[in-house]
Amino acid sequence: MKELPARGSTLDDVMARLRALQVNDGDYHNARTWGLIYNAGPEVDAMVQAAAGHVLLENALNPFVFPSLKEMQQDVVSIAAGLLNGGDDVGGTMTSGGTESIFMAVKTARDRARAERGIEHGRIIIPRTAHPAFVKAAHLLDIECARMPLGEDLRTRASEMEPLITDNTVLAVGSAPAYPFGMIDPIPEMAAIASAAGVPFHVDACLGGFMLPFVERLGRELPLWDFRVPGVTSISADLHKYGYAIKGASVVLHRPKTNLRHQVFMFSDWPGGIYGTLAFLGTKPAAPIAAAWAVLQFLGEDGYLRLGRQTLDATEKLVSGVEAMDGIHVWGKPDMTVVALGSHEHDIFAVGDRLDERGWHFDRQEGPPALHLMASPRHLLVVDEFLADLRDALRDHAAASTKAATYGDDVSAEASAR
Repeated sequence: MKELPARGSTLDDVMARLRALQVNDGDYHNARTWGLIYNAGPEVDAMVQAAAGHVLLENALNPFVFPSLKEMQQDVVSIAAGLLNGGDDVGGTMTSGGTESIFMAVKTARDRARAERGIEHGRIIIPRTAHPAFVKAAHLLDIECARMPLGEDLRTRASEMEPLITDNTVLAVGSAPAYPFGMIDPIPEMAAIASAAGVPFHVDACLGGFMLPFVERLGRELPLWDFRVPGVTSISADLHKYGYAIKGASVVLHRPKTNLRHQVFMFSDWPGGIYGTLAFLGTKPAAPIAAAWAVLQFLGEDGYLRLGRQTLDATEKLVSGVEAMDGIHVWGKPDMTVVALGSHEHDIFAVGDRLDERGWHFDRQEGPPALHLMASPRHLLVVDEFLADLRDALRDHAAASTKAATYGDDVSAEASAR
């Protein structure tokens, strides 16, 4: 067990020890990490660090003390709603990330169904590729979660949703795109089925919310997925992914915005006065709010288009390079900048082990087994090197890997203690 040091240390000593702890961390500065970090380059890094540092010790819990943070959040929400083709009837709030945005969307649907339909024990319907945060939210909110199977092409079939709708269904969900294979669910068809049954429909665009609008403006034809689709009642979108803000910045948007009243928590029966929160957190770090606001101002539409073009170029180069190799393929047909690599001839995790040895970092996933890569603008600088290392790894790798597909915290010690 670690103990608090008896005597304090100097700043230089603490920072030296901090850097030593990071020796085995992923090298995202040189774009060798295909996920977790969305690297837009040193200029954007410096800008968000400056904005975050400027408000580092402030607290967004009380907007009357720090009204600037309230104004910044309102600006971010308004800009996001505009990018996602929402009108004046769309409102929302910032959250700490996609998990909180998803949780609040599910909580809002549950409480709305209780208030308007008298449903005490609700159900949500999600595709098999939907983020586990929906399963987590259903578990924490004590509601049922029904999952739709995938087609052989790994896409969600809208027709699989209707048989799962029951009288107590409070929310149906689609992704834009889904994390595992980077494909957009058939949002118009799914939303139409949900709307016909009187069920709200949420689009999880945590991954694509700040990329897909610019992909479309760059000329790529995409299926509709945002507030242009009738029946879409809420959307989640992360700024700390392809919005390039620091971690801890997302938005959840509702249509109509009056649905926000089912998201808000209010309590006054204690000596401290009225306690209210728009989302789950009480104390809210100011740094992610300021960094999200600042990066939107810093980049503007032209900056996001430039970075979007670079990311698409990196993705297209990656995909075409993989398609030119034998024994490896891309699962599905990605709509954006997320690619899952699989193989019918090799243990793909063993191939990944060789790439790990070369200093690359990416996720592994099951069902089917894949190496999961999310491109960022800086990957355009290293994609040729990655493809060369991938080619070498296909020629020389162990027969099998002992690594598992994991996503999230290391809970092995806690699980084994049960």
